[in-house]
Amino acid sequence: MSKQQQTPDGLVIVDKPSGFTSHDVVAKMRGIAKTRRVGHAGTLDPMATGVLVLGVERATKLLGHLALTEKEYLGTIRLGQNTLTDDAEGEITSSTDASRVTREAIDAGIAKLTGEIMQVPSKVSAIKINGVRSYKRAREGEEFEIPARPVTISSFTVYDVRDAVAEDGTAVMDLVVSVVCSSGTYIRALARDLGADLGVGGHLTALRRTRVGPYKLDSARTLDELQASLTVMPVAEAAAAAFPRWDVDDKRARLLLNGVRIEMPEEYGSGRAVAVYDASGRFVALVEGLKGKAKSLAVFA
Repeated sequence: MSKQQQTPDGLVIVDKPSGFTSHDVVAKMRGIAKTRRVGHAGTLDPMATGVLVLGVERATKLLGHLALTEKEYLGTIRLGQNTLTDDAEGEITSSTDASRVTREAIDAGIAKLTGEIMQVPSKVSAIKINGVRSYKRAREGEEFEIPARPVTISSFTVYDVRDAVAEDGTAVMDLVVSVVCSSGTYIRALARDLGADLGVGGHLTALRRTRVGPYKLDSARTLDELQASLTVMPVAEAAAAAFPRWDVDDKRARLLLNGVRIEMPEEYGSGRAVAVYDASGRFVALVEGLKGKAKSLAVFA
């Protein structure tokens, strides 16, 4: 088998298992695909499962340009308990009877967390504060603040409300929710903030990412499935799903491949990535508009 057959270029949409870091999945994929050239487009917490987008071989050049700005999740929020990490992996820091929380109060709290909001990420997140990861500062017991930042919650919906009793005997309430949000949103911070607004505390007990940009769970494969049969979305198909498409003739394709900045139609605008295909439909380059000209970001032909 040739090297090219062993390591096809493209994206691999993984259904990440719980307990794996995104780096763990990349390491596993290097073994499955028999190549070191594997990267991921955005991380997923170890507790979470679901869509993780990986690039193999030349597709790693796509990862930094993918406009994976919108993500979709299914999760469970437990009202009545705060944890150190704002999710089920951290130790419980407080417990409050949540049995009297009404559905009206929950809906009002969710309304406040929908739309364009300012969110303070969890202290155990990977955000850097003065060059040091927030989770490292938290582990060392340091007192610090993370500045709030803007995120967009397009949709925050409660599908089910279940009364439950926690291990410590506290009457808690579990909410099954779906969230559509911008990149950079922390779902466990939504759980924390909803619980705080309701006065009982809250944390995330389960999370499954069902979509990242145009890539959905129905096209994702588990690591076991990928081990049995490596399923790769070809670079050309992946680019067509993620970027506007610009078809050019072979002469202009050659100019682009030689680094010449050619005139670009106004409809593609400037500052955003565009996938260029030649007359035969071959994906040749990723470009962006700059003063009316196409500037190459990555070449694939």
